[in-house]
Amino acid sequence: MSSGADARGGVPALVRTAAIAAAAGMGGLAVALVAGGAAAEQLIPGIATAGTLTRWGLPVSRTIMDLASALTVGALLAAAVLLPLEARRGAGAAGTGTLSRDAIGYLRAASWLAAAWAAAAAATLVFTVSDVLGQPVVQVLTGSELSSYVGSLEQGTALMIVVLLAVVVALLARTTTTPAAAIGLLVMAGVALLPAPLTGHSASSANHAIAVTGVALHVAAVAPWVGGLAVVAAHAMLRRDRLPIMAERFSRMALWCYIVVGASGMMNIVARMPDPVELLTTNYGRLALAKIVAFGVLGWFGWWHRERTVPALHEREARGTKNWAFARLAGVEAAVMAATMGLAVALSSTAPPPPTGTETAVRTLLGYDMPPQVTAGRLATLWWFDLFFAALAVVLAGVYLAGVLRLRRRGDSWPVWRTVFWLVGVATIVLATQTGVARYSPILFSVHMAQHMTLNMLTPIFLVVGAPLTLALRALKPAKIRGDRGPREWLTVMLHSRFSGFVAHPAVATIIFVASTFALYFTPLFQSLMQDHLGHIAMTVHFLLAGFLFFWVLLGVDPAPKRLPYPGRLLLLFVTMPFHAFFGIALMNLSRPIAEGWYNAVDPPWGTTLLQDQHTGGAIAWAFGEIPTFIVLIVLAIQWYSDDQRQARRMDRRADRAARTASATGAPAEDDELAAYNARLAELAERDRLAGERGDT
Repeated sequence: MSSGADARGGVPALVRTAAIAAAAGMGGLAVALVAGGAAAEQLIPGIATAGTLTRWGLPVSRTIMDLASALTVGALLAAAVLLPLEARRGAGAAGTGTLSRDAIGYLRAASWLAAAWAAAAAATLVFTVSDVLGQPVVQVLTGSELSSYVGSLEQGTALMIVVLLAVVVALLARTTTTPAAAIGLLVMAGVALLPAPLTGHSASSANHAIAVTGVALHVAAVAPWVGGLAVVAAHAMLRRDRLPIMAERFSRMALWCYIVVGASGMMNIVARMPDPVELLTTNYGRLALAKIVAFGVLGWFGWWHRERTVPALHEREARGTKNWAFARLAGVEAAVMAATMGLAVALSSTAPPPPTGTETAVRTLLGYDMPPQVTAGRLATLWWFDLFFAALAVVLAGVYLAGVLRLRRRGDSWPVWRTVFWLVGVATIVLATQTGVARYSPILFSVHMAQHMTLNMLTPIFLVVGAPLTLALRALKPAKIRGDRGPREWLTVMLHSRFSGFVAHPAVATIIFVASTFALYFTPLFQSLMQDHLGHIAMTVHFLLAGFLFFWVLLGVDPAPKRLPYPGRLLLLFVTMPFHAFFGIALMNLSRPIAEGWYNAVDPPWGTTLLQDQHTGGAIAWAFGEIPTFIVLIVLAIQWYSDDQRQARRMDRRADRAARTASATGAPAEDDELAAYNARLAELAERDRLAGERGDT
């Protein structure tokens, strides 16, 4: 353990580095605001302005909010993931460790950082109201505009959610001491990152389907990258133990964060500026170009860390000496990151170039123009790129194939047919979310219902039979340090958690699978989700997860908290599937269209009436249930037969072992169930014979 003197000796260096990074962030913000024109007062006749305080206070508070959120995520990441757990006394199994003293210290630091995050978000909320209404901050604070803004506009609601979640993290991090709780706080902080950026320019972009997903991926990757580096640098400056392990884990994570940040950032630029010339001819484009340059510089820092400083840490630790090169380089990199974040805030405060095409009501709602009349050929060929589900498909296929490849390299086998099932399931996701089905599903209820049925009742069957959890448990390596938790240990903990035991209970999984469909379509929730791209993504992901959970209980070979016998599975199948037929019949008998406001807004000139299209969707829901039922019956029959064969072979092997033991020792084969059964029959027959002889006598 590092001495207190060493830690105190590193405090001045840490303070200097933090001050330099903060100055770099604010300096980058100021320069970018001036260069992009956002710092200049916009005087429009007849419209009041909020004043200089709001014009500068809004981007400054947003920069502080972004930095505080990244540092909060970094501190929680260090406590839960980067620092290894310490083994409990007397605990021999891996994954049963506790948080170290340094990890608990980072949890307490996360509490203070989350409080600063909440305060900065609250200040951003006040300045945003002042900017939108054109009123000074004092007038906003003394009037009633603040409360009405929070409840009526998306930006206000999003910032209030951030404040509430950050306060919860700040309070719980004061008392948390378990690894599971630290992971939970990390997930909560990750959720709190998203509401604010998703209600900015991305939500109103012409290509908002790509922009919204791109911003979400961008923010989700930037925060652990920036915050993680800051905490690792602080750990090095304070001369604390386990720095090589911490730096190596961060380096692996940072590489993936860098890839995601680069890909999502490029998607955001393309969504807002389809013409590359605008990178040089507009203020927004020039700021984006400066951010690209800064991103390249950060990539060089990451390469240098990976190739030079991280290996040097292990060498220095083996010799028992300290390596200040990593701390100095990480400090400089943190300052560049802070300046880049200030530049990013200025970029988000600068209006992007206006769209070149004619903006219509349909284009504003959908993100694309009205497609031509629907045909089977156009459903198959008129593809529509959805970044979220494209990324999901790539990740699902890539991670699964990587697991299979690791097993093959290790000399272990994995059934080819399971891989084929998994890839077919991924292919159905692509067909349902990237083809013309995705383009027409927001316009026609019938196409939406076909997409729903595919993702909810067909795709999960193939994914479940692919046995992804079993593959992960076999491919992932155990944690190298005794008591620590790696991905394999965390997966095991999740499978044995109370939450998994609850949601994977057959009754609960069936209720989620059936009741959520009725609750979605027969309430105003469906129209609310259709009006927002994030809502549409959430709805589609729910279809996929609810189906996966149900068929995991029904067909899964993966480890599960509770497994039904095969007769129980058949009964569950025949009880559940008719509910989807009832749902389809209910849709066909409705006399008023569902989500009438949405479908009237995107009403295609070549479409049928809303009610007729809804009845077609009901017919699809009614008829579609036959396909998955037939597939499930076939899979269940094969699984049942294979299980009986395995049990028969197991009994035969037990009987052979018992027979060999009896032959070698001369003792009766007590463990041979078949021999015992035959001996029992022989004994009963002998009793009957003796009883008959006594009766004759």
